Amino acid sequence: MSATTVPLRKCPNCGKPAVLAHRPFCSKRCADLDFGRWLGGAYIIPAKPGEDDDDEDGDEGAGGGPPAPGASPDEDE
Repeated sequence: MSATTVPLRKCPNCGKPAVLAHRPFCSKRCADLDFGRWLGGAYIIPAKPGEDDDDEDGDEGAGGGPPAPGASPDEDE
């Protein structure tokens, strides 16, 4: 066994033995393929409807909450 091979681990893309330099993958190519899947949205964690729907009116992130600690008051007034 080579010193760069990780024992008992296989590449999740092709099943070849993993290499330390690209762990958990066997090569840069397999690592790049996996990264491309992440960027393309192939790995999605499904959510149940209503599980994370706390903001019913759709203005998430539009402010309206209490000011952050240490925030200066508005000077527009």
